[in-house]
Amino acid sequence: MKIAIFVSGSGTNCENIIRYFEASERVDCALVVSNRADAYALERAKRLGVPSAVVPKAQLNDPSVILPLLQEYGIAFIVLAGFLPMVPDFLIDAFPRRIVNIHPALLPRHGGKGMWGHHVHEAVKAAGDTETGITIHYVTSVCDGGEIIAQFSTPVAPDDTPETIADKVHVLEMAHFPEVLEQLFDEIAG
Repeated sequence: MKIAIFVSGSGTNCENIIRYFEASERVDCALVVSNRADAYALERAKRLGVPSAVVPKAQLNDPSVILPLLQEYGIAFIVLAGFLPMVPDFLIDAFPRRIVNIHPALLPRHGGKGMWGHHVHEAVKAAGDTETGITIHYVTSVCDGGEIIAQFSTPVAPDDTPETIADKVHVLEMAHFPEVLEQLFDEIAG
């Protein structure tokens, strides 16, 4: 199965996924797509020998640009790993139940428009939550509203800061995201 990883930032999850599947005979991280030319994830992909493409938001929303690109690489599944733009409906329709996202909180808490990265961790702290975590979910036209595939939690201590919360969430992302993806790919493959 050839997958594309969509990124907007530094790409730690992207690199983790690529490395996890490097030796796989069944999963090929075939393409990294970023909406930002300055995303460090593109450098990570280059170092790991994975082709990449920069697709700004206007082109992402153009079926005549993004669909042929994904077809060129034989993409069967899309993984959002720190990808910030909303995925257009035509892409969701072209990849039904074949686009997943990771969110740095336990949805439905702290999800929706504008809730990404440090904004989420600040909201967790401000709400006085005693736990947070990650949610891996299918992508729909509703921001962070798709069916939940898996969640993993970590405690939040009273003296945690948004930065220490982010560190705890990052540990969960590194440990669980690739494994959940592998389970999904195994189910699809039958």
